This record gives sequence, structure tokens and C-alpha cells, in this order.
Amino acid sequence: MPDGAGAAPFLPYGRQTIEDDDLAAVVAALKSDFLTTGPLVDRFEAALAQAVGAEHAVVCSNGTTALHLAVHAAGVKPGDVCVVPAITFVATANCARYQGADVVFADVDPATGLMTADTLTEALTRVGGRPLRAVLPVHLAGNTVDTAAVRKLAEAAGAVVIEDACHAVGTRTPAGPVGACADSVAACFSFHPVKTIATGEGGAITTNDAEFAARMRRARSHGIERADFSIADGFDDGRPNPWWYEQVELGWNYRLPDVLCALGVSQIAKLDRFVARRRFLAGRYRELLAPYAPLVRTVATPAGCEPALHLLQVRIDFEAAGLSRREVAERLRARGIGSQVHYIPVHRQPYYRGLYGEQVLPGADAFYASTLSLPLYPGMGDEDPARVVEAVAAVLGLQS
Repeated sequence: MPDGAGAAPFLPYGRQTIEDDDLAAVVAALKSDFLTTGPLVDRFEAALAQAVGAEHAVVCSNGTTALHLAVHAAGVKPGDVCVVPAITFVATANCARYQGADVVFADVDPATGLMTADTLTEALTRVGGRPLRAVLPVHLAGNTVDTAAVRKLAEAAGAVVIEDACHAVGTRTPAGPVGACADSVAACFSFHPVKTIATGEGGAITTNDAEFAARMRRARSHGIERADFSIADGFDDGRPNPWWYEQVELGWNYRLPDVLCALGVSQIAKLDRFVARRRFLAGRYRELLAPYAPLVRTVATPAGCEPALHLLQVRIDFEAAGLSRREVAERLRARGIGSQVHYIPVHRQPYYRGLYGEQVLPGADAFYASTLSLPLYPGMGDEDPARVVEAVAAVLGLQS
């Protein structure tokens, strides 16, 4: 039912969880000497690296800039190719285009929306004679791609693996936490408000390669170095001048300010609690939705993956239900339940159709046609999944 006097609160598909200690951390940062780049950047980077088991973390302004910094550091340039799954947000593909590279879209498993070894193998046949520089598997909704299999194929083709882990902070695999980079050169995260931890806007890249981390840190701040100067004016009596800096490459202002890092430091301390809460709620959804299969079912979790789900995606047979997805979403909203679709296949976007023409990727099209994201966030009550499922069942005509 809609919001109103006596009505149950509206449940959006996702939202941040901000508590009193988060507010206190931000206020303390606002009262400090640093609002932009300061000591909390280092603290947040250290906390994130420790949380995911990586040697280095580089924070930046959002998940898109995280992806851009990573492909830049990987040396992606005009004439190169990057392989990206068709089911993702457009930023995964756009980061290659920012570098002048072409994108080859890989199809996905229609049951999970994930790139697989088979779909990557097929995509590699469409690279042609162009140099393949990077493969960017996407851990959709927090469910993980088999990055070990992807790495074998990528390395054989001379490419690096950059994980788009923007949905997957807190997810674990048999190889360790996502972000430990066991099978990649880097993993990219987002801290947008609907993600597992929030900094408002914000992102990060983790890596175990010190030089890769250094290239990203330099690029996030205009390509400027403040050490190892090459110009004589940078020195006085053999000592570096404290005001001196040198731009050694073209970079960007992709920095994350201290005031947002303060929120990140506070939020990441709660990562385990947030993950546990999401897992509890997701488990309730699976139990409650099970009787309604196959008309509606939760997206399957890959073997060995312990997801920290960012999204609660279900697959609905809208044709069998006799309803369009828009009708289902509108009727859920009338009952106070928000929803969203993740994602429109990127190869169908006008920009990419204009570049590469019409493409047939049946797995991506099938996944898109059936998917709907339902509310999932730590602030939901224990009984909210039952409320959502009851509304879904009523809308689909499944209640007795």
C-alpha cells in the first residue's frame, strides 16, 4: 500500500544505513583541518585493504572512476580491445571507451547474468586481430564470476583481468574475499548509497601490484608527482623544494575527500554486520519464494560463492503470469514495494549500437527479460521479506 497515515513504510529496492557514529565521524572530519585530501584517505585505504585481504587500496571519487583508473593503469589505449559482459551498468564498458579502446561484449549465463568461461571464449573469437588488453568480469549483484577460469583465458590471450566488483564488497569465494585479487590485477568497488557500505559517492581499487597502485594514485590527481623530480628547479642545494610538483602524464581529479573517507572508515567497520544482515534477509527471501517456483525464483548463487548481495534479483516468467514487467512493478509500488531492473544489456544502448551495430547475445537478452530487483538493505525489518513476497504473490495471482 502507498505511504500515508497508518500505512506501512515504502520499501525502496535499496538504501544506505547511516547511524549516529557515522554522523559523528563526518562531523569530526568537518571540524578538522582537512575537507579534501588528508589523513583519512590513508586510513580508509588501509582499512579497505585489510578488509578484503589486498596489499594496496586506492580510493577515488566513485565506482566509474575506479574502473577508469584501473584500465588506464593497465595501459589500455586506442586500438586495444576490452571484453565486458553485456549485463552490467554502462560504466564498465565506458571506461574502455574513455581510453579510446573498443569493447567486445560477452554474453552471459541467462540464469545468473554472469560472464562464464564459455561466453568469454565466444567473445574472444570476435576480437579479431586487434590487441586484447583487458577482460572485465562483473560480479553482478554480489554473485561472483569464476575469475580463475577467466584469468586462464585472458592470460592466454595476453590480457589482464580487472574485476568489476562494484556490487561485491564483502563477498567471499573459495579463493578468498573479493578484492584480494587472487586472479586479477585489480578489483574495483563502489560506495554509492545503495551499495553494502556507503560514502555518498565514492569508489576504490584494490591490487597486489605496488606499481599499479602508484600509477592509479598519480592518475587520480592530475598525473602529478611530488617526488623523484626531473627538473633542476625542483631542487635547492640538492634538496627537493617543498612546493614543487611535476605533471608527468595526463591525469584527472578523481580524488575522494577526507569528509567522505570519514564516512567510509566508519562504515567499513560495520561491513561484517551489514553482510550478515543482507545474508539473513536474502535467506528469508529464498525460503519464502521457493513455493512459487518456477514462475518466480531468486537468481541462483554460483557454486562456492558466499555473496554479500547488493541486489535481491528475482527472475519472473512474465508471459506465464499474463503481466508485463511494467505492470508488475507498478502494482508492487501501489502496495508500497519498490523495484528496479539491473540492467538493460549494454550492447542494446544507442551509443554502442551506433558504434558496433545490432548484436545478438541471447543469454543477456533472456536474463534482462526476466529480472526484477526487490528491496534488500540492512535497515529492513525481519518480516519485511514476507511483506514483499506476499505482495509479489498477490500481484502475480499466486495467493490461494
